Amino acid sequence: MKIRFLGTGTSTGTPEIGCNCPVCTSVNKKDKRFRSSVLINVKCKYILIDCGPDFYAQMLETFKVETIKQLDGVLITHEHYDHVGGIDDLRCFTKKKQVVNIYTGNNVSLKLIKRLPYIFADYDYYPGIPNLKINSIQKDKPFYISGVKIIPINLLHGKKLILGYRIDKFAYLTDLKTIPDTEFKKLTGLSVLVINALREKYHDTHANIKEALKYIDIIKPERAFITHVCHDFGLHENVQKTLPKNILIAYDGLEIFF
Repeated sequence: MKIRFLGTGTSTGTPEIGCNCPVCTSVNKKDKRFRSSVLINVKCKYILIDCGPDFYAQMLETFKVETIKQLDGVLITHEHYDHVGGIDDLRCFTKKKQVVNIYTGNNVSLKLIKRLPYIFADYDYYPGIPNLKINSIQKDKPFYISGVKIIPINLLHGKKLILGYRIDKFAYLTDLKTIPDTEFKKLTGLSVLVINALREKYHDTHANIKEALKYIDIIKPERAFITHVCHDFGLHENVQKTLPKNILIAYDGLEIFF
């Protein structure tokens, strides 16, 4: 399995527009963050988790190192704009009458259909629209994408129910504040855990660094990668020095293999 971090930032990205803080003005590429998303290559199948507003730029960077001819599926964690704002740009994978299947909870499916009616209508608005299909999944039932087993993980983003996903020994949990006790059994035996840690300071709807470290300690993956961070998180190199060796801060363009 190969994981490519397309983006590792929060909803505003880093640098934030108009901000002159040390992180936003850093020249270190690891401090430049698009909105969070990962591309997974498992058994030669490509699965995308979330498709934010930076997807176009993220794929231009990806194609510099790897040509991807098709997406086997797109997993959506929730409907917030920084996670779905690039869905129209999936059209690049549907030019040859290919269909890109999107998987998410039923409530999110309905919101995407309402937000993007020209894509998901029962008739063609105009030639050239993305050929996308929404598949509503059950939050407690595993499903398959091209033979790859996907296990939904129920998370709380503040009080809002969202989804994380487990694929084999990899799990991707973003935007969470709380992991319900019932979900930890789905996260045993992980080689790689990706989890959000917005910043050091408390936040109402996102885990901070302290809370993320607590969850990592409970789950006990072989390695953990922190994502969905904001400029208040601190400089990449400075914060990394404070973390255990098996906990790494992800950065845009990072690729991991296992």
